[in-house]
Amino acid sequence: MLALPADHVIADEAAFQQAVQQAAQAAHDGYLATFGIVPQRVETGYGYIRQGEELSGLQARKVAAFVEKPDAVTAQTYMDSGEYLWNSGMFLFRADRLLDALDACQPAVLQACQAALSHPDQDMDFIRLDGAAFKAAPGISIDHAVMEKTRDAVVIPLDAGWNDVGAWSAVWEASEQDEHGNALHGDAIIHQASGNLVHAGHRLVALVGVDDLVVVETKDAVLVTHRDQAQNVKHIVGQLQAQERSEASIHREVNRPWGTYDCIDGGSRFQVKRIVVKPGAKLSLQMHHHRAEHWVVVSGTAEVRCGDKTLLLSENQSTYIPLGEVHSLSNPGKVPLEIIEVQSGSYLGEDDIVRFEDVYGRSELK
Repeated sequence: MLALPADHVIADEAAFQQAVQQAAQAAHDGYLATFGIVPQRVETGYGYIRQGEELSGLQARKVAAFVEKPDAVTAQTYMDSGEYLWNSGMFLFRADRLLDALDACQPAVLQACQAALSHPDQDMDFIRLDGAAFKAAPGISIDHAVMEKTRDAVVIPLDAGWNDVGAWSAVWEASEQDEHGNALHGDAIIHQASGNLVHAGHRLVALVGVDDLVVVETKDAVLVTHRDQAQNVKHIVGQLQAQERSEASIHREVNRPWGTYDCIDGGSRFQVKRIVVKPGAKLSLQMHHHRAEHWVVVSGTAEVRCGDKTLLLSENQSTYIPLGEVHSLSNPGKVPLEIIEVQSGSYLGEDDIVRFEDVYGRSELK
């Protein structure tokens, strides 16, 4: 098993592949391998691994210790010693050895995972684990659960132009920059500005006379921060969660088995969605206690069931779904169906759904 975070940048693929081969040899012999990044600078944002004794016949060394993120002075001593590597969070091991190590070091995690696997739900091509059982697993990283406790942890030094892209400042470092150090993505215009990262997802973003900023524009929100403060975005997330704001848990554009919906406008008693239904897909047969809906077909063909009636609607045609009426929507065509849905009522939450039939086996979400 090669476990890799999804957001890492590897510049030298050949060097990475060589390190993986070295780790595979160690894993074959029963070791649990991790990859330690050869430090390029004094860094306080990463954890470190202290290298131990060399292993005979393997291009790997025992892990002497995992250490938490240091202060600047301590990080400098790590760099000077040559004994420390950055903790990459990448691992390679045999599956049976990992299970053995979990059983020995953190049996509660193993037991919770086994329980989650014992009662799965089939959802078309997906196997969904038992949620309640999985939530019972302790929230602990593999470093703390296993690698810090086992005597079989080894580290492979990796010097491959690695960047974990763990913060927007790292995205700036990994991006192509202009002559003034600006990294621009999307529709962005700058004037007398330098060292900025701009990620414009949907609108024009303009910067004038500012330096070293991160500006990220998405459908959900706009972030403006100094590059040096980019890692503190987590505090904003904490505030969103404390205020129970929807931005903390769901995107404006939401994926569903049948397609997507995008909440493009809303108020106290109305909500407007852009709904895209994949060819051959179908929303559940359902009803709502608190809202009525108007559907306008923008493109494609819609098959609508409303009560005991079935309608076939094409572009520029519309229909009305009264409050409390059983209804469904499907796309019988060969191209995506796009509709605009206008909801009105006293409560517009996604949990106002009574589902009667669903081809995807769901019971809660639309």
